[in-house]
Order: sequence, then C-alpha cells, then structure tokens
Amino acid sequence: MAYQNIETSGFMLAKGKHLKGDDFFEVKVMENLTVAVLCDGVGSALQGAQAASHTVVFLINALKNRPKSWTMEKSIKHFIETINRVLYLESITQYGRQELVTTLALVVIEGDRLYGANVGDSRIYLRRSDEEDALTQLSHDHVMQEEGMSNVLTMAIGLEEHVSPYYFENNLLAQDQILLCSDGLYTVLSQKELLDGMMMGASFLVKQASNLHQDNLPDDTSAVVIEIKEVDPRLKLKQSNLLVKPQYVAQETIDGYTLLKPLIQNERTWLCEKNGLQYVIKFAPYETLEDEALLDLFVKEAWMAKRLKAGFFPKAAIPKNRTQRYYVMSYIEGVTLKAHTIKKPLSVELGIELGMFLLKMSQFLIKYDLVHGDIKPENIMLTQCRGKTVFKMVDFGSITEAYTNISRAGTPTYLAPERFRQEPINEQTEIYAIGVTLYEALTQKYPFGEIEPFQNPSFDRKIKAPSKLNPNIPTWLESIMLRALETDTDKRYRNYSVMQYELTHPSNVKPYFDKHTSFIERNPLLVCRIGFVAMLVLNFVQMVLF
Repeated sequence: MAYQNIETSGFMLAKGKHLKGDDFFEVKVMENLTVAVLCDGVGSALQGAQAASHTVVFLINALKNRPKSWTMEKSIKHFIETINRVLYLESITQYGRQELVTTLALVVIEGDRLYGANVGDSRIYLRRSDEEDALTQLSHDHVMQEEGMSNVLTMAIGLEEHVSPYYFENNLLAQDQILLCSDGLYTVLSQKELLDGMMMGASFLVKQASNLHQDNLPDDTSAVVIEIKEVDPRLKLKQSNLLVKPQYVAQETIDGYTLLKPLIQNERTWLCEKNGLQYVIKFAPYETLEDEALLDLFVKEAWMAKRLKAGFFPKAAIPKNRTQRYYVMSYIEGVTLKAHTIKKPLSVELGIELGMFLLKMSQFLIKYDLVHGDIKPENIMLTQCRGKTVFKMVDFGSITEAYTNISRAGTPTYLAPERFRQEPINEQTEIYAIGVTLYEALTQKYPFGEIEPFQNPSFDRKIKAPSKLNPNIPTWLESIMLRALETDTDKRYRNYSVMQYELTHPSNVKPYFDKHTSFIERNPLLVCRIGFVAMLVLNFVQMVLF
C-alpha cells in the first residue's frame, strides 16, 4: 500500500495446516498520522485470537481520534492501559480466569517522529539505510530470563488488571524501515535474514520463514513492514517559531514586503509590494496560536501552494528567512469568475474553455492523489495573457487527498449529493462541482438553488435545462453539463478524461435525459413515427369499414 511518503506491507500465515491463526494486525495511514498495530494472541489462552483482534481495532480507532491536547506518549499509554483492563475484566467475568490474552507491538509515525510501545514478546525493529547491516530492536521482550524459559511471558495484554508497556520515541530519516513481527518470525529467521528480507516486504519475510519449515510453521507468523520514503516536510514548517499577529495595517513592512491593501474582508490576505513588484501575501489566522487543527490546515495550504507548480495556479513561495507565518503568491490582475458572471453569463466559447481548464487542472492534481475540494467561481480568476482571456485557480486552502475527506468541507452549493451523506471526496464529486460551476457561469443560476451551510438539501427534482436560461448553449454542451450534474453516480461521468473527451468531440456526445424526462421527450422521432403509423392504420380501418 502506498500513500504520500510512506509505503507499508503486512502478511500473516497460520501455523501448521491451520486456516486461521491467533495473530492480527492492521496499518492505518492517515493524512498526518500512521498507526500500525500487531498482536499475537497467546496460544495457551482460549480466546487469544479474539483478544488480538479487539486490541488492534481498539488502538487504531483510539489513536485516530485521540484528544488533541494529549501528548502522544500519554495517548499510547492510556489507551493500552484501557484495552488491557477491558480484556482482563471481561475474561474474569466470562471465564473466571485470564483467557483474553495477547502480546502487542505498536508504532505511531507523525512527521519525522516515531513513537512506539510493546507488551510481551512481539518485536519492533528499525533498519537505517545509512548504517550497513544495522537492524536495531526498539522493543523490549517481556519474558523470563532464566535459561529455557524465554518463551514464558512476564507481561501481556489482558494478563493482569494493570499493565506497564515498554515505551520509546525516535527520530526518523528518509529510507528508514520499521518491522513489527510476532515471535513466529524472529525465532525462525536470523537478524541477517530479517534485515535482507525487509527490503522485499512483509510477504517475503513470512513466506521465507514458512519455506524453512516446508510450509509447516510451528507457530503463527506475521509481519508488518513500513518504509519512510520521505520525511513529511510539513512538520518542519509547522514547528517553525514564527510570529502571528492579530492584525495588519497598510504600509506595514514585513520581511521587505510592504502591505498595500487587504484583498478579502478578514484582512489576512494582502496585496503587497517588494522591489517594485506586486505580490499577494497570505497570513495565518491569528487563531492558529491556540488551535492546532487550524495551524495544520494553514501549513498544509502553504505547502500545497509551494508544491503545485503548474500554470493552473499562481506561483507561490514560502520565504526561507521569514519572521512571520505567511506565504507569498504572484499577483494576478483580473476579476473572479463570480464577479464576471454576476454582470453577464460567460460566452459559450469561454464556457468550453473553462470546462477544459477545470478538467485539466483536476487531472494534474489527481496525479498526486489530490483533489481541489472547493471548485467554484469565487476561486477562479479571469485574466489576460497575450490578449487572450485565461483562467487561474487562486485558492489552495481546500486541496486535499482524494478519498480521505468525508466531511462537508467546501461550499455547500457545489457539493455533490453524496458528500451530504458523508461519502469521501473523489473524481466524481469534483466533476459535480465542475458541472455546477459551468451551469452557474453560463446561466447565472444554480442547478438546485443556493444551499446554505448545515442544510440537508433535496436533489429529487428536475434541473432546468441550461438552454432554457441561455439559448446560446448548444444541445451537446447541455448534455455534458447535465451528465456532470447527475445525482445518480452510476450515470454521472466517472473520470475527468471521459468528460474532457466529450468536450473536445461534440459529435460523439449522446443526448442526455434524466429520470424526470418523459418518453415523448426522450424519443420524439420515434413517437412521431408511431403516431404516423397509427394514423395510417386508423385511416385504413375506416376505409374498410365505411
């Protein structure tokens, strides 16, 4: 599985000829956090497998939703203690003895920091690429130290009412690899075999162990391998000690940029000047000093602005020697699409160009597994380039990873119906936003009216045909717009490329009819033919009878 700057793999085989084992693992890669948990259900306990699965699921969900005010150490230790006590008390209540017992290996990656903990004898290793043959065990085995007793656990999840996990923290470097594994793996493979096998992934390691026992493993064997492809640079941006002021005033100079006038009402985005050139400078909201989530959003926005170097967007930079939290963009002269269409609708020719611009921009973003998230006329500028009107997308704040955002983030009027049902943002939801933007730009109306925040709108009505509002819209373009606005995702375009193809091949566009369209409207020629034939038959019958 690949996601952003981290690659993961996991694999498990049951012992002997068993079809299911007592091991359980899961890796959850989220936007700012990666959590991996591996548990080995204690074989001597009747419910070891159940304990392993419950522990993994609980810890993944708990860390995903941990209180922002808690440190990672507090979160990890608290949640381990919680699931330990739950399993212990459930065992005593149901069985009168400890039956829900499992080992635990857990790691959390946040930026360039590794947090980990273990209970029992499941292990965590770190392989550092700049140190030859270096495989370091980060975990601690909770086992008897006496000779011949190394397989006897002194601590496990669910074994006692309270538990004291072994906890550690480390810095991460690019190309580091982390291995979580059960004792079924490291008791079979040597450290050299573990080190070499990590490069091939978890499946290779487990199958290598199985091959050494002629596919008849003496114990359940599982492994998770995590590779740090690149340390997340956004963490360094976030940790920078930068000033955030409550307000800014005209003619104030910051790092050589002289503020000229605010461009939006909140006065955090300004037109500025430096060395005779004009720029746009965007400051972090003052609330970021107290609100970590808001700070994360601004850091992400600034990073996206800097990262996305393409003609669809203004050029952006994060000055190296800045003293305050902001980023800078090139200034684009022009008007927003919203301001333009309030006065008059976009011409059909420019409407087609707008559609192509939005689709090409979206295709550029999806190459990075990104979506814009807030496509709308307010975020699109019309400007002149060599005497020709062109478009620019000027907002970076909503750009996010595809399939990750299940909130109503964005502007309600442009959200696809499924976004109101908490479904994730993807190509189809972006195509819907493009459809709304085209409809508004060409007709000065919204397809389903303006939708207010927190409103649960109804989409069960027919959209007024765009050509009824703007007779210049050709039938083929109307069909494309309505298909992009289809509330049934099975009928809406699935990919940007298909919609783009139809925009450039009008003769191949099939007429669009929604579920409210009558049979006569769908098949006017067929109805005429049936009517003609019916009249002929009726006339013939009359002639015969009379």
